[in-house]
Amino acid sequence: MSTGGRFDFDDGGSYCGGWEQGKAHGRGVCTGPQGQGEYAGAWSHGFEVLGVYTWPSGNSYKGTWAQGKRHGIGVESKGRWEYKGEWTQGFKGRYGKLESTSSGSRYEGTWSNGLQDGYGSETYSDGGQILKVFTVFW
Repeated sequence: MSTGGRFDFDDGGSYCGGWEQGKAHGRGVCTGPQGQGEYAGAWSHGFEVLGVYTWPSGNSYKGTWAQGKRHGIGVESKGRWEYKGEWTQGFKGRYGKLESTSSGSRYEGTWSNGLQDGYGSETYSDGGQILKVFTVFW
């Protein structure tokens, strides 16, 4: 059975929401020290599941999580760039679109470990487009 309540961490952060067996479970909001960063959404046995994380800079991620990492489908807004697509173990993964919210420049295609890798299309602010094959070398 789930219960609700608030817990204040020693570092100044807090969690307010549902609990089960001593872990965040259900709906809740967790803030970092001095209000830096916030996750609001669903929790399962102490881990984020579906919600919004907002960093102190204003950057945000809205989407699904697995074992504390962005995983599944989500949208990351970072400055003037927005990534919509798949995430794998915390990295942009498999397929997604990165687009400038100010110029319209974008890349749409495949990703591996957070980097453009494989097949994709780049569109520039002037409307020009190029199809590319990316290869990541380690």
